[in-house]
Amino acid sequence: MGRLIRTSKPLIFHSKLLCFSLFYLFTTLFLALYTSLSQSKCFFRSSPSDPVQNSLFSYPSSYGEHKYAVSTTRSTCSSPVFFSDYSDVVKEIKNCRNNNVGYSGALRYMQGNLDSFGGNLNTLSRFSYFDHQNDSTEVPCGFLKKFPISDSDRIAMEKCDSVVVVSAIFNDHDKIRQPKGLGSNTLQEVCFFMFVDDVTLKGLEHHGLVSINSREYKIGVWRIVKVAKENLYQNPAMNGVIPKYLVHRLFPHSHFSIWIDAKLQLMVDPLLLIHSLVISKNVDMAISKHPYYVHTMEEAMATARWKKLLDVNALKEQMETYCENGLQPWSPNKQPYVSDVPDSALILRRHGLGSNLFSCLIFNELQAFNPRDQLPFAFVRDHMKPNLKLNMFEVEVFEQVAVEYRHNLKSSDGTTVKKVFSSGRTKRAHPDLLYVNGSCCSKCQKYLSIMWGESSND
Repeated sequence: MGRLIRTSKPLIFHSKLLCFSLFYLFTTLFLALYTSLSQSKCFFRSSPSDPVQNSLFSYPSSYGEHKYAVSTTRSTCSSPVFFSDYSDVVKEIKNCRNNNVGYSGALRYMQGNLDSFGGNLNTLSRFSYFDHQNDSTEVPCGFLKKFPISDSDRIAMEKCDSVVVVSAIFNDHDKIRQPKGLGSNTLQEVCFFMFVDDVTLKGLEHHGLVSINSREYKIGVWRIVKVAKENLYQNPAMNGVIPKYLVHRLFPHSHFSIWIDAKLQLMVDPLLLIHSLVISKNVDMAISKHPYYVHTMEEAMATARWKKLLDVNALKEQMETYCENGLQPWSPNKQPYVSDVPDSALILRRHGLGSNLFSCLIFNELQAFNPRDQLPFAFVRDHMKPNLKLNMFEVEVFEQVAVEYRHNLKSSDGTTVKKVFSSGRTKRAHPDLLYVNGSCCSKCQKYLSIMWGESSND
């Protein structure tokens, strides 16, 4: 008959290996949690108790504004952004508005009544405006044809005299998402405008968010501006370029602006962003670096490879034009510019001579070639005078400031979203573009050799 063994310790503690394994497991989990909490945030508030407004708007469940978020992989931050106290930021931006701080000079814009919104300028004509030494020179900057919006919307846009946040949805390509983290006084200083076309407006009506019979539309913080796209460009992406790069003309009295692609949801108060990334850095514009590319040609190759632009022949002609007129790959010689390729989904601007001129020049390039705004970015920036003061912040900051979502997979009626001008076969580049005066090679050969490290940039 066996004996009953009494022990003062639970049996689990008799295994030294098991005890050590449990200790190692809990220690590792604690360190991982501590690391994620201490390093994942890429921005800091001086006052954690800043007043933040509650939910701004409730969508019907059918709208699905938070479906298909794009995950991010960066868990640490090497360049955190510090946000000043909210009340101090509000006061400083009010002073900028009241004292007209930020206006370093006004551009004069070319006027006209043409069939084309932008004028269809040739290459020599466009490039002649890059060196802006004479304030009396009129710069072509769109609006050579009337922008088709209502008078009530135009009046509201002209009344916005501080900070404006702008976005656009054409062809029902995205959802309208409300910003988060707004301070208690932000809506008194910031205007939110969303430009849409008829297709998008019908989708909003389908979900009961607007009434087509209304003369004005409002969804949460956003004022919805209907644009009659048939009077502009056939390509919805090109129509989206107008509010993206000509925001200073649409809102002539605003001092600062934030462009945000409709695929993004803003997670930080716009006043804090403008103050931290533009005012504190004393720059004309702030924009994120591209997560993968540094050289313009890398972006051009990716555009062709992933069929973001099917006419490869036109794409190659565009790059040849820039190479022939002085486009160079990025190098340390270009500093303080840290890259030639931005992620242009989020653009913060101080409206003044520098950013206004840059915006006009890049819009002209987009109309001349295609709406892929990363392609002419470095060429315009490097050749314009006066120089653009630019803050290209890290990708990790961008991912903390905004949440990205995928574009609409289905339209409001349940059918697959039609990609305008995406059908058809890719148009390959003509072989003769590789030759100059009958001999090899292309006008971008030197650019590619420097980019690939085969020669130096003397």
